[in-house]
Amino acid sequence: MFYSLYRRCKRPLLALLCAPVVFLAPAVAVAQLGQASDEARYRSCLENARVAPEDTFEQASAWIGEGSGGKQGSENARHCAAMALIEMGHYGEAARRLEGIVQDLPADKLAFQSALLAQAGQAWLLAGDLERAYGVQTAALKATPDDVELLVDRGITLASAGHFKDSVLDFTRAFTLAPERADVLVYRASAYRQMSETGLAKADVESALQKDPNNPEGLLERGILRRLTGDPDGARDDWVRAAELAEGTPTGDAAQANIERLDLKAD
Repeated sequence: MFYSLYRRCKRPLLALLCAPVVFLAPAVAVAQLGQASDEARYRSCLENARVAPEDTFEQASAWIGEGSGGKQGSENARHCAAMALIEMGHYGEAARRLEGIVQDLPADKLAFQSALLAQAGQAWLLAGDLERAYGVQTAALKATPDDVELLVDRGITLASAGHFKDSVLDFTRAFTLAPERADVLVYRASAYRQMSETGLAKADVESALQKDPNNPEGLLERGILRRLTGDPDGARDDWVRAAELAEGTPTGDAAQANIERLDLKAD
């Protein structure tokens, strides 16, 4: 079960910062949070958080007050309330609540703790608190060091803070663990570009597009690289395709904005 939110991209020329942030509730997390009859209520609550977060937050808050299902039920309710807060845009408060759940969990539930910390890290990133996002993601990686999604999350946080060399290390580790992931190569290409390592950036984005020719973030990034290296026509072709594939998303908006800037400059 997963819940997706698109970040509002404030730096449209950095493809990795236009990537979707995905809030994961892995099977292990659902299994540990939901027990017997409580599980159905928990799943329904999480689903409702996506479509009616305000109402769901009120219902989850009332559920917390009930204390139904004992401590387990309270964890379910607290987690659902945090997810509703994320959908409402209250990222910092959601992150604090997720960290609070982790603090109350038994020490032997490392995988579950890591999953919740991953969500908290993403929420801190959305809140713009890069230091706390990095801290939480690093703590989660101590428990699950080979978690590809966590490595990508921390790489994005590091890149957002301008620590591109360190972000490359995380993206490289993630790609080593998941060499089929075209998106990881796009993230690393964006970081390399910010380091003025144009050759490495080009190699990564071309490899990514070989794996996934219709990857909109990859097309956006290759268009940027083509524009920087004197190929405006090729850049425009990539951006047009990216805008078509990702219409209505930050990636599509960034591609369209780049087309408009390119056309304006040509005029």
